[in-house]
Amino acid sequence: MVKTIVDGTFRQTNLTNESPEYLAKREELRLAEIELMRQRERVAELRRHLPKGAPMQDYAFQEGPRELSAGDAPVRTTRLSELFTKPNRSLVIYHLMYGKRETKPCPMCTAWVDGANGVAHHLAQNLDFAVVAAADVPALRAHARARGWDKLRLLSAGNSTFKYDLGSEDREGHQDSAVSVFTRDTDGTLRHFYTAHPWMAPDIKERGIDQLAPIWHFMDLIPEGRGNWYTSLDYGTKVQAAST
Repeated sequence: MVKTIVDGTFRQTNLTNESPEYLAKREELRLAEIELMRQRERVAELRRHLPKGAPMQDYAFQEGPRELSAGDAPVRTTRLSELFTKPNRSLVIYHLMYGKRETKPCPMCTAWVDGANGVAHHLAQNLDFAVVAAADVPALRAHARARGWDKLRLLSAGNSTFKYDLGSEDREGHQDSAVSVFTRDTDGTLRHFYTAHPWMAPDIKERGIDQLAPIWHFMDLIPEGRGNWYTSLDYGTKVQAAST
């Protein structure tokens, strides 16, 4: 589609009744959006050029049948190395806040994984992806069935130190969300490449992995913005409670 350039401005619409003030501010915003895009590309470039990460042990996870409808048994041991399906391919793991001190699934994590399930077939063209929780296999799979997570590998970290080592669990068993990336050398050495948490700094507690979910990006498009909105596992219950 050909865009219209009027008076040197790259127009996003063909509306003829937009005010000069609106057009000027929209052009200022367009240039800022280009600057943001280029900054994101610079950040991605920095990430891609991280030095070799620390070698990793071949952690053991617990995994049920690949089909959610097949029940929860038998449960088998799956190694970190077995999550790589091809050579020269990275592995991304989402740390789901569920299990141990987190007795209920985190609504925010659930929203992220909802999205990942929806695009899993696209992700599979370029990378391997799995979800790891501290919850045991039956509890994790029950939540997955309720959410329809039928395209993801779901693993329990069990008693391993995986989540603690990657910073998504403390010594008391409190959970946090995170995303971790791993690589595998040609000699089979497993390496940590990158981990990000929602907490980016003491005063930035919930913005670190926004880019993994489109929800907030859509909200940033509207004049109301994202405000203090928070996800829920059941919006129907919240709506009903608010109307009574």
